Amino acid sequence: MNSTKKEIHDIRSWANIRETSIEIAEAIFELANNDEKLAEQIWEEGSDEVLQRAFAKTKADKLFWGEQTIERKNV
Repeated sequence: MNSTKKEIHDIRSWANIRETSIEIAEAIFELANNDEKLAEQIWEEGSDEVLQRAFAKTKADKLFWGEQTIERKNV
């Protein structure tokens, strides 16, 4: 993702407010083409594509999507 420092900070803040892993937040915003309204909709509805993109960004075996823990082996 080719983002400015401000965009990265905004996405981190967005993720923190929602208690969501930064990798998931970044993947959501990539899929939403940085449209915050669409990002919010994707976050609320879920997306397998987001999970695939998010796990591709990290070696972590678990990521958090709000109150839900997502395990790599289940994606």
